[in-house]
Amino acid sequence: MPQITRSSLMTLEDYAKSRQEFRARVMAHKRNRKIHLGTNVTLIFEDELTMRYQIQEMLRVEKIFEEAGIQEELEAYNPLVPDGTNWKATMMIEYPDPVERVARLAELIGIEDKVWIKVNGFDPIYAIADEDLDRENEKKTASVHFLRFELELEMIKALREGASLSMGIDHSAYKVPGQEVDAAVRNALMDDLTADLAG
Repeated sequence: MPQITRSSLMTLEDYAKSRQEFRARVMAHKRNRKIHLGTNVTLIFEDELTMRYQIQEMLRVEKIFEEAGIQEELEAYNPLVPDGTNWKATMMIEYPDPVERVARLAELIGIEDKVWIKVNGFDPIYAIADEDLDRENEKKTASVHFLRFELELEMIKALREGASLSMGIDHSAYKVPGQEVDAAVRNALMDDLTADLAG
């Protein structure tokens, strides 16, 4: 999947003109890239389009138009674009009540390392979490994490041949047994697996 470049971004002025239409397109795109694991954890699988939107929104909100600032945003968000053999996701832990949220985030330390995907016929793959910076401490985990699931080429081949895909969480305080991924979501995620399996 191609990386986002400075030259491919819209100017602030151009983005302002097309933002409503672009945002609607991205929201529709995200519908098939979202998976709920239990009632309080959601994964949004990122790709070039979702990250392009995120960058454009950051530039707009922060009114960034200088080269150095734009480059910083590119460096922050480009690593979240899949590389062809992996899936990259934003994980959100959501508890509406603030008191409950504090208590649960204290109980859920390490949950980001216990999220897994499984291609039928293979062992589960656990997430590689927060490669940019640590988002938990000895008292609590964060409510947002960034995950990478690295697939072996044999797994990609099996998925292309129709193998089922499931996901779950194996944390002592939040267990989600394997649930099969909906066909529409699976199809959307397959677009990220662009690796050439020849040879």
